[in-house]
Amino acid sequence: MWHVLQERQKRVTPLILKKRKSQRRKRAKGKRKRSVPILQSPSPEIEFDSLEKFVMDPAPQGVTIKCRVTRDQRGMDKSLYPLYYLHLDNDKKTFLLAGRKRKKSTTSNYLISVDATDLSRGGENFVGKLRSNLMGTKFTVFDNALNPERALPDMSNARQELAGIIYETNVLGMKGPRRMTVIIPGMNKDNERVPLRPRNDCDGLLIRHQNRRMENLIELHNKTPVWNEETASHVLNFNGRVTQASIKNFQIVHNKDLDYIVMQFGRIADDIFTLDFNYPLCAVQAFAIALSSFDGKIACE
Repeated sequence: MWHVLQERQKRVTPLILKKRKSQRRKRAKGKRKRSVPILQSPSPEIEFDSLEKFVMDPAPQGVTIKCRVTRDQRGMDKSLYPLYYLHLDNDKKTFLLAGRKRKKSTTSNYLISVDATDLSRGGENFVGKLRSNLMGTKFTVFDNALNPERALPDMSNARQELAGIIYETNVLGMKGPRRMTVIIPGMNKDNERVPLRPRNDCDGLLIRHQNRRMENLIELHNKTPVWNEETASHVLNFNGRVTQASIKNFQIVHNKDLDYIVMQFGRIADDIFTLDFNYPLCAVQAFAIALSSFDGKIACE
């Protein structure tokens, strides 16, 4: 549906093009072979003793963790409930995380695991989950600890909220890019994430943000794309890491430093995407934010 960009002119990638161009591309789809591009600047060599610890710890400062997300939607069941895999974008293609949408849930609910073959809620490889509201416009990311109702009185073994994601109503209508807000727990002086263990839904990240109770919280936003007259599209500069236009392409920044890309995500093939993230995000947070972008959002598009 979306225009395929050739690498040129500052390597900007369009998000959405005029309808007549996308229709021509749609008719041409299937008439040519598609290949996955080999992108420059792979992830630096990263070694870790514990995969679970690595995916939960914030990225080291000064290091961009470069990954790929692949979507497996082959087969009747997977077409409705695809599987998603996160690998380091290096020669070894080191596996990090897998995710899938749960069936028979009243809202969108994704499980995240450190085992590509074990994506069960009760499995020992379960590390987190992503849960949406009824409209699919707000999401919360949790770790694998206990529901507050089953936790100890001191909440020491209660689950943490790792991120809140808000997709705003699209003021530009059907043809405009998405607008996102991401809220994550703040960091302490040792560059560790401040634990946030709400006792109930009224004290979580989304409610705190709504009430502007922002102590020990960090608010991030997607970087606003720029309109390009020549390509008749909204564009972002992904420095060659994204090669196909898609409404799912985005960059996450802090308002105080728009040049520091906390996370970027974008399409390079039909079911392959790059995902790069920096401090203070961890792999589970970044992967969950990416998973939220796959979910349908009628009110936002």
